[in-house]
Amino acid sequence: MTRVSAGIAAAVMMTGSFMGVAAAQTRGMGMAPAANVLPSGFGDAVDRDVTTVRNATAGFKTTEAAEAAGYKRDGNCIEHQPAGAMGYHFKNEALLDAALDVAHPEVLVYERKPDGSFKLNGVEYLVPISAWNETEPPHIMGQALKKAEGLGIWYLHAWTWEPSPSGLFADWNPNVKCSAGPTNGR
Repeated sequence: MTRVSAGIAAAVMMTGSFMGVAAAQTRGMGMAPAANVLPSGFGDAVDRDVTTVRNATAGFKTTEAAEAAGYKRDGNCIEHQPAGAMGYHFKNEALLDAALDVAHPEVLVYERKPDGSFKLNGVEYLVPISAWNETEPPHIMGQALKKAEGLGIWYLHAWTWEPSPSGLFADWNPNVKCSAGPTNGR
């Protein structure tokens, strides 16, 4: 082996070693890829937040677990075709204030499956308009919340369990359906 090819081989081996260490460190930080959700494309800080909310909500895969933790169903399935749907909202009234915490979303968003079960698709962060006294909107995960005057809230969806082709923070997810029960739009 020539000196040049030995040098190239050593560089390739070192690069592979560094990549393996980086991958191991990422997994160690709880940042293992989540199918089509991570990486988010919004950078490391948002990816860490998505990982945090996924870890915090993993125990709420069933609506029974969510209800036991204080989340109550708030209305019917919400959709706006052809843009998609939001799904069923399970809201924790005790979390409704001016404070936002990535690990404690105010709403868990579910989709009813054909067999009648519910699937956790994402979360929604809420701040009551009446509780917000700042001129700028509230922010979480590097995003400004949107104002819904008619509902009296600032809100932001995060599709942390069911990827949305419209984006991580889109209102509507074309992959979510309201196949069971009545619907209404937001």
